[in-house]
Amino acid sequence: MGQLISKFLSHVLPGVVRPLHALWNEVIGFLFIVFAVVAGFYVIRAMRNFEGDIEGLFRIVLPALFGLVMGYFGVSSFLRARKISRS
Repeated sequence: MGQLISKFLSHVLPGVVRPLHALWNEVIGFLFIVFAVVAGFYVIRAMRNFEGDIEGLFRIVLPALFGLVMGYFGVSSFLRARKISRS
């Protein structure tokens, strides 16, 4: 009986785990893209309020870097999900 269950799970689990892994990467990628878009809106608002001081510059540069990193993670997560689903 134990061998039958083991054989069944060895056939079923790869078919279930692969789509779940791809879906997980897509959900995480979506969240990272949302963070990048929110950071982009914040950067645009900070650029409109920029008065030439160093504090205003930091309010532009730091969220822009954050948005770039989150955008990179989001895109790479979607690419990884695509790679998982094609294998």
